[in-house]
Amino acid sequence: MKGNNPKNMREMKSNYCEHCGEFHDHPRDYTSRVRVGESVPDFEFEIYQNDQTKKLSLSSLRGKWAVLVFYPADFSFVCPTELEEFAKLYPKFQELNAEVISISADTVYTHKAWHDTSAAIKQVKYPMAADPAGKLSYAFGVLIEGGAAELTPDEGLAMRGTFIIDPAGILRALEINDNSMGRKAAETLRKLQMAQYVETHKGQVCPASWEPGDDTLEPGMDLVGKI
Repeated sequence: MKGNNPKNMREMKSNYCEHCGEFHDHPRDYTSRVRVGESVPDFEFEIYQNDQTKKLSLSSLRGKWAVLVFYPADFSFVCPTELEEFAKLYPKFQELNAEVISISADTVYTHKAWHDTSAAIKQVKYPMAADPAGKLSYAFGVLIEGGAAELTPDEGLAMRGTFIIDPAGILRALEINDNSMGRKAAETLRKLQMAQYVETHKGQVCPASWEPGDDTLEPGMDLVGKI
């Protein structure tokens, strides 16, 4: 049959390798379109929180820290374990003048249904943002895009991206994980504490595994070659 002709197959699939004659997956780099040290774009989106839905924008969070937690989907497997951890630490984030916002491609109605049925998600008190069109996920570089003839796993969903934004709307830290790798909320809290420390202690930097109360460093020629 014409469709089984190798030449036709090569024309139909753009991932044909002329060097070895095999079909390879396209290389995909998931890097944020926003950059550390630069302002994040402003978006308005719907959220579900405390059994209510309302509109929220990133610009409305100016004056406080924001932690955006992108995840693939409601009613999934790794996601509830992550969101439950953030729920347990949410009071500590609030004490640090920070808002946590979880974001997925689901609607606010799906968020409510998940919240009503999952023991883990029932603990969530922070806003759960809806991004069904993928605009937020795309802007922050975590949207899984397909576009080719072959199947792209999790197409249209978000990678596990975590973004820490300061009160001026500047991105201070980001992390993007494969969807099979769950995050640790306590580590995100530690990163927030670091970002806040260096923000209020100019000239100081935090060494590896720094925790609040630990010694910091003040870069200078006197430290060169002595660490």
